[in-house]
Amino acid sequence: MSDLTMGLIETRFAELIWAREPISTGELTALAQRELGWKRSTMYTVLRRLCDKGLFTLEEGTVRSRMSRETYEAVKSEQLIDSSFGGSVPAFLAAFTRRRKLTEAEVKELRALIDGLEEGRKK
Repeated sequence: MSDLTMGLIETRFAELIWAREPISTGELTALAQRELGWKRSTMYTVLRRLCDKGLFTLEEGTVRSRMSRETYEAVKSEQLIDSSFGGSVPAFLAAFTRRRKLTEAEVKELRALIDGLEEGRKK
């Protein structure tokens, strides 16, 4: 998988696309100008970078995602856990909860998620 790292501005731009796709380049140019203050050339430069990363595709004047926002977030999370915690989700959770305590609701949600995963394995 290519480097999916995005800066703050690239992320804002990607979120504009995800929220409105498919979107024509004309609409996207106007949106980027209005929301980000970009010129047409800036929009195309950033769009090209995001297309090169495999996030979006531009075909016949229309921009579509190749990777949904949810998939992007999942891949980024996997990359973080792999690179920082040797692929260990428990090590990640241990590090995360050292500084930030989970609420009762979060613990319940995690338990339900784990229970659902265990049920799925039994089938």
